[in-house]
Amino acid sequence: QVQLVESGGGLVQAGGSLRLSCASSERTFSSRAMGWFRQAPGKEREFVASISWTATIIDYADSVKGRFTISRDNAKKTVYLQMNSLKAEDTAVYYCARRSSRIASSSLNEYDYWGQGTQVTVSS
Repeated sequence: QVQLVESGGGLVQAGGSLRLSCASSERTFSSRAMGWFRQAPGKEREFVASISWTATIIDYADSVKGRFTISRDNAKKTVYLQMNSLKAEDTAVYYCARRSSRIASSSLNEYDYWGQGTQVTVSS
């Protein structure tokens, strides 16, 4: 059983920054692609960013390109999401997810383990 624990969420003013972390319990973390997704109230969960096992392939949703950066530290078994220039519409619960493949995907159905989520609230 893989456990993913997110942290770093909180309340921030528009234009501010937050850094989310997701720590994995998996021994073979370095061989897995990881992703970040978010779900706003009343909306479906949506793709935010993904990163391949060696971080050579990274993808972002159009809505966060140029503002968010996904990265990983395989030695610490942790994936990060640096969020800058935050907007009110970024308010959501953010989830990290693990894919059994080394190749990342933007489809949430391709991920088999999920964290419990961390709340990000951006005040305008």
